[in-house]
Amino acid sequence: MSGSDIKAEFVEADLNAADNASVAQADQPNTDFTIDGTDASGGVATFAAARILTATTAGTGDGAKTVTITGTDLDGNTITETITLPGSATTTAGTKYFKTVTAAEISAQPAADVSLGHAAGAADLVYAGRSRLKGAFIVNGATAGVITFLTNGADGTEVFKLGTVASATAERDVTIPEQGLLFEQGIYITYQGGTNEVFTNMTVFRA
Repeated sequence: MSGSDIKAEFVEADLNAADNASVAQADQPNTDFTIDGTDASGGVATFAAARILTATTAGTGDGAKTVTITGTDLDGNTITETITLPGSATTTAGTKYFKTVTAAEISAQPAADVSLGHAAGAADLVYAGRSRLKGAFIVNGATAGVITFLTNGADGTEVFKLGTVASATAERDVTIPEQGLLFEQGIYITYQGGTNEVFTNMTVFRA
């Protein structure tokens, strides 16, 4: 009798709350921001999971100025994203998921302080190679929501969505029938993290 080819991957949700100054604290740089936020060390901001980034303006005179952020994704690849500042004192979120931030620059010196941080949106790598998703055992979090399973990166192709319930003590045991769901280029997940997390931990079964 041959043994099972099922593998188990354990994922813990990133419970780091959204923080508008986790990458760079309030600053008015001529060009380059100092990476000195609450999640920064040695000039690099690092997150437990990849996070959606934010730019927060303190004034109303910086509309249309842009902040270009450089860092790495879940696979260690260098990525960049440009966030356009609004003409109001508010927070603007990007769309890419950054595991680290190594640099950020602004197109022109801002008239008021600008801070860089991260939103609640989080992403994680379950397995980097080709695989079939067979099931998951999930411990739910404080907030009902959705865990999205994707292939080819956190902004790749959506394959499967799984709903959670708002109960930190509830568990979900999900089995996918037949041969499971094929993920050609790795298994990635996106979800809401922070203090309103949609799950606390999850064991993913793959083959």
